Amino acid sequence: MGTSRNRSILEPKARSLCVRAGLCAGLALLAAGQQPAAEPPAAQVTDARIDRIDEEEPGAWLAYGRGYRQHRFSPLTQVNRDTVEDLGLVWMRRLDVRHRLQSSPIVVDGVIYYTDSWSVVSAVDADTGETIWTFDPETRRRYARWSCCGGPINRGVAVYKGRVYTATFDARLVAIDAATGQQVWDVDTADYPSRVPYTISGAPLAAAGKVFIGNSGSEWDHRGYVTAYDAETGEKEWRFFTVPGDPSKPFEHPELELAAETWNGEWWKLGGGGTVWNSITYDSDLHTVYVGVGNGTPWSREIRSPGGGDNLFLSSIVALHPDTGRMKWYYQTTPGDNWDYTATQDIVLADLVVDGIERKVVMQAPKNGFFYVLDRRDGELLRAYPYGAMNWATHVDMETGRPVENPDAVWEEKPQWMLPGNIGSHNWEPMAFDARSGLMYIPTHDVAFFFALPEDYAETGVYSPRERTMNLGVASGRYRAKLIEEAPPRPESKGFLKAFDPLTGETVWKVRNKSAQIGGVLATAGGLVFQGDGSGTFSAYDSDTGELLWDFDSYGSIIAPPVTYRIGNTQYVAVIVGAAFAYYDTGKMLVFSLGGDAELPVPPERDRAIPEQPAMSASVEELDQGGKLYHQFCASCHGYSARGYRNADLRIMSRAIHDSFQDVVRGGLLVDLGMDSFAEDLDETETELIRQYIISRANIDREAAETR
Repeated sequence: MGTSRNRSILEPKARSLCVRAGLCAGLALLAAGQQPAAEPPAAQVTDARIDRIDEEEPGAWLAYGRGYRQHRFSPLTQVNRDTVEDLGLVWMRRLDVRHRLQSSPIVVDGVIYYTDSWSVVSAVDADTGETIWTFDPETRRRYARWSCCGGPINRGVAVYKGRVYTATFDARLVAIDAATGQQVWDVDTADYPSRVPYTISGAPLAAAGKVFIGNSGSEWDHRGYVTAYDAETGEKEWRFFTVPGDPSKPFEHPELELAAETWNGEWWKLGGGGTVWNSITYDSDLHTVYVGVGNGTPWSREIRSPGGGDNLFLSSIVALHPDTGRMKWYYQTTPGDNWDYTATQDIVLADLVVDGIERKVVMQAPKNGFFYVLDRRDGELLRAYPYGAMNWATHVDMETGRPVENPDAVWEEKPQWMLPGNIGSHNWEPMAFDARSGLMYIPTHDVAFFFALPEDYAETGVYSPRERTMNLGVASGRYRAKLIEEAPPRPESKGFLKAFDPLTGETVWKVRNKSAQIGGVLATAGGLVFQGDGSGTFSAYDSDTGELLWDFDSYGSIIAPPVTYRIGNTQYVAVIVGAAFAYYDTGKMLVFSLGGDAELPVPPERDRAIPEQPAMSASVEELDQGGKLYHQFCASCHGYSARGYRNADLRIMSRAIHDSFQDVVRGGLLVDLGMDSFAEDLDETETELIRQYIISRANIDREAAETR
């Protein structure tokens, strides 16, 4: 199914701005001595235009979720159940990065706008893939170390009133002229004091004359907030803080007085967390902005807020007035969050008949494994059903709106595997909603995480915050490994695509992905649901039954959500593919249409075998110290126990890198690739202990592989 045809693919070559519709014709008229008609301004996307997308522009994709309602559902039908077997590749563009690619393209007036991991924005002809312009915001690459989860990320742009807005990984918001690719303004959103730099991973929202953006990195002791900027000038309009600051100082806005009553201890000294790192949705019917709020710092509520408390507004949906930033209502999905169960997942708007009453609702599948339906006028809870495997709670009490926690799953007293794990039953990967059938198509995963208190806190009851590193408040290193050895085996990790009924809680169908690493979802009126996964397989399923109708091997890793659009009489499907460790390759954008016959070259395979290691000289005690340092400074990018899966797997370092280890770690030799210098954090002896720990882990895993 979906096999490549015989023609070799030729990547589009860069050419001038005349690829934009109408401009080449205008230049031809000028050459002939005639005066062309004035070309309409580029990308004049307005609130009304986005609201009318289904009725007036079915072939466009004007906002992050296609329209403001975040349905990720297209009315296009040319590619359908009967024709999808003829879907083939038509063009490809290389993205010269190996970091994670999560961008959702925007398609306006025949132009695709998308970003790469370093927030570089490209505008290309949506029909041919040829370059119109590229804008590099020159993101400071040393900021990669401040990512919570392994390197720089960017999920896309907003296009609005002739501008393209990108939020850079180093926490700036930049406005670009959509026609020329020239910068209009650039503002620093990280104008709040912090011990380490703020970052941004999410796409901005442009609506109501403003651009809304949050920030990332609760784990880095940040205090979360969402900010509204004037779309024309870049002036800050308002800021809503999601957690209270030092209560001895005046609160920035009155909602924080309510929030402060739900915290204990000295949370503000660790920032508190609550970053708005992904979902921001605009409701044009009710003139409301809904933001999804992240987890706390540290994860452990026992450490973060001794004595308990709900810790508002962590893990909550908060409804704000877009003109003032004042709160209309909130709903907390996980009071006193203890598991990194963020509510930053996409927030979908719909009009549903609930118990015989027509309601305007918001729907969300946050990390905690429960699917929520709320009245978006006041936040009233209407439905809460489990959609993923869980052992932390039994159900949601519909009277109180609170989850009922499982008394046998208190990991502070008994370290254990928790489901969902810290990546949740559903993470940031967008789901899709078909309003006709009432089904939500959700990418889910059952991936457990082993929760235990840090060794020093478990022994002394005192938590010592770590400077310039993450403060998770969970066990790490050899202590954690020992606890895992004594625990039951880890549950198998699985990834799924599920068709879910929000009103009944029924899973109508589900299919298991090849990988537990899952991709975002697109649904269409052609009766199809598209999704990729970490194996690089891009698939199309029957939306009624889940039957696999078509697939394509991208030779990469797909976690970005696909989009579809129409140019002339042709419907296209596009998806951005990240690099995979299995191949020597970089990222790429793939675009498909019926009858496409381009061939995707197979990249050379990478040898993933762990090589023989240099001699190890460290003692057991030194390896223990090296392990602690590794998990303090390296694990967020290179994986627990040195088992890299996103960035470089340090177990397969070459001898040349071993020999240059001090220059890489302390000297900044690879800073252009995102590997910052850690000279301020580690001396030469500590750096060598980390290398020794990596060698020890490589030897253990190499021996285990040889005995299988």
